[in-house]
Amino acid sequence: MFTVTSEIYGENNYQTTRDGGKVVSKFRFVYPEQKLARITADKDGDLEVPRPRRGVIELEHSEATELRLVGLQVWRGALLLADYLFSKIEEFSGKTLMELGAGVGLTSIAAGIHNAGRIYCTDVDLGCILKLIRGNVQRNSKLLSGQVSVLEFDFLAPKEEQSQELLEAIDNSDIILAADVIYCDTLTDAFISVVDHLLERGRQTGRSKTIFMALEKRYVFTLEDCDSVAPMYEYLMRQTALSILSMIAASNWC
Repeated sequence: MFTVTSEIYGENNYQTTRDGGKVVSKFRFVYPEQKLARITADKDGDLEVPRPRRGVIELEHSEATELRLVGLQVWRGALLLADYLFSKIEEFSGKTLMELGAGVGLTSIAAGIHNAGRIYCTDVDLGCILKLIRGNVQRNSKLLSGQVSVLEFDFLAPKEEQSQELLEAIDNSDIILAADVIYCDTLTDAFISVVDHLLERGRQTGRSKTIFMALEKRYVFTLEDCDSVAPMYEYLMRQTALSILSMIAASNWC
């Protein structure tokens, strides 16, 4: 069976432990600096320099999977999007967030650390991934300021089959997050269709949505091109452009 492994495992030391077949890694982070109300000094008159506050997100995950179960691993896009959330605390404060294709839940957990609002963490339930996400949320519950709810969201399922709970979560969400959610053309088409659906529901309900996406531009060498290309990224860009043009045409914009 062909398996794939996330590139991040060979780049850093995540203090991975193995227990009973489970793989748990510690992802260390630094809390964003808070603005000081006033500068303080110790009893000798020396200024007290604030030390960076550090934290750890612990995640159970897989180290290698077949392609259809890559969500059970941790990918670079989730780390980048989590870091972006940390850098924009005020921008996301008080917003309701929904993550698409959340994998093991890293980005949603990171969002819940600083956001006291609601975070919907969604994915398709392959490989018992929703159970894994719930376990990771519980594992990091002491870090969380907000409430993280785990729901199934299958990109490939007909919109008519979406649960009422999921539809309410979509309508209540202000921010949509997605990190490394595509790995084939079929899934890319489904993802773009989902984004169109979310934006359309936002227009219908009068609750606009902003989408933040992190995607690794992975290059491969192909005989057809005789060059290193990024086919998944390029296909996403083409299909996104077509989707935007279709929306403009449907709206009679000029």
